[in-house]
Amino acid sequence: MAARGLLSGMGCLFEMPAALGLVSRPYSTSQTFAEVLRLPKTQLTKLVFPLQELQRHLLPESRPVLHLKTFDPSLEDIARAESFFTATTRNRIEYLSSAEHLDHAPDLLRPEVCFIGRSNVGKSSLIKALFSLAPEVEVRISKKPGHTKKMNFFKVGKHFTLVDMPGYGYRAPEDFVNMVETYLKERKNLMRTFLLVDSVVGIQKADNIAIEMCEEFALPYVMVLTKIDKSSKGHLLKQVLQIQKFVATKTQGCFPQLFPVSAVTYSGIHLLRCFIANITGNLKTNG
Repeated sequence: MAARGLLSGMGCLFEMPAALGLVSRPYSTSQTFAEVLRLPKTQLTKLVFPLQELQRHLLPESRPVLHLKTFDPSLEDIARAESFFTATTRNRIEYLSSAEHLDHAPDLLRPEVCFIGRSNVGKSSLIKALFSLAPEVEVRISKKPGHTKKMNFFKVGKHFTLVDMPGYGYRAPEDFVNMVETYLKERKNLMRTFLLVDSVVGIQKADNIAIEMCEEFALPYVMVLTKIDKSSKGHLLKQVLQIQKFVATKTQGCFPQLFPVSAVTYSGIHLLRCFIANITGNLKTNG
């Protein structure tokens, strides 16, 4: 179904009573975005736009600017972005290769994005959630921190490449700094670095390693707040405000808008997919 078809009559969907079938229910990976659009408005906002949901809990007179409109795609834009992450015979999504050094990385011309974060930040779980529309893609997840030891490259159709970087901090590879620093500094087709921060504990000293690299090399990067399902609304809001202030006062190259996500509830996953499709040049949004 075309995206426009998904959105036709959407205004009345938000107002339809539960008696007509729009009963609140947990989101599952098997649901399509068309099904997401049929959720009640409050539930849809919580799932697709978690920052907007958080802002509702602030008093109107004390609401700070959370940069909600910096990246502000329409629901139609988000529906279109889903196609880039959906595996089909014409859109193959697959693991390509792994590399310990940039010299061993695949030589690709397509745009590239990389995900980097502290060990146990939930990086592999997030990537697996992003690829949930391509279930055959194997993203290894371990209960032990520091499982990823190499740069893992994933091909997303003919559109872009996604790179899962080794975690820093506990059990990081001995040559982590050289490996990652060389990649960030010399990878010509790197479009954006996604820096993952655990929303439960906020920015840690170890996170400064990646932040300083991105700032030193003048790289555009984005902060993604993981594990938002593990915090209360109050604690999460406190962390968001603190990190938002850090981005505004301590960084130059960080995108002003934060992206809170959960690999468990899938909150924020659709918006993050849309942002990736947008910054890799594959999707021009209306917002």
